[in-house]
Amino acid sequence: MYGKSDVDFPKRVVCLTAETAEIAYLVGAGDRVVGVPGTARRPPAARDKVPVGGFTTFRVDRILGLGPDLVLAFSDLQKDVVSELIGAGVTVLCTNQRSFDEVLGTILLIGGALGEAERAWALVQDMSDEVKQVREYSSVWPDRPRVYFEEWHDPLIVGIRWVSELIEMAGGRDVFAERRPAKGARERIVEPEEVVSRDPQIILASWCGKRVDPAAIAARPGWERISAVRRGQIHEIDGGDILSPGPSLMVGLRRIHEIVQEFQAAAA
Repeated sequence: MYGKSDVDFPKRVVCLTAETAEIAYLVGAGDRVVGVPGTARRPPAARDKVPVGGFTTFRVDRILGLGPDLVLAFSDLQKDVVSELIGAGVTVLCTNQRSFDEVLGTILLIGGALGEAERAWALVQDMSDEVKQVREYSSVWPDRPRVYFEEWHDPLIVGIRWVSELIEMAGGRDVFAERRPAKGARERIVEPEEVVSRDPQIILASWCGKRVDPAAIAARPGWERISAVRRGQIHEIDGGDILSPGPSLMVGLRRIHEIVQEFQAAAA
């Protein structure tokens, strides 16, 4: 019978996304992380690791030079580098989470692969408990404001599934919730007129690493008719808090809940 001490878990880990690095640290394996993407910022210690590239632009030679026995990747957008690394004989764990529940499952999967299943379970439980608290708080609101989330501005791309779910957890109603099941960004493209017709009361935006321009959003033709524009309810959400499918989503949830709560107070 084997025990945990008998299993040779990965000792040199390269993370290709910010959330995989954060997960590795939060489950207690940060000392084994040897490489991270340039976007890694949580925890601060992750920034001291060797940078290996961006979300889709990586130095494979640099990754291989670190001698990893496990590389953690995310999504079909990284399939090229994943294929190249597997071809070079490296073990790669690539997840493709789209929903909040799948994010929790990813934490458990990575935690298990690193031999830190118990700490992963504890992290997932903490996140689940906080979601329950936020849901309970917002459940007493008689009305839920209509919320439009913009992931990109040209063309307009609405939020991925986990973003739509966070909006609902926080007490809002995603005006494009029917796009939630979409697997790719192309399926989440909408026309400006569609946004106007759905008249969101709150606009949230996070432009994938680019600073949001609220004035430019408000100045779009016809958007002066949107309730959120008329009331100055245009808010930028840091991409690291909402577009990175890992523990940092809790920061985004708190921020959205805060915005919705302030909206409710002003409407009372």
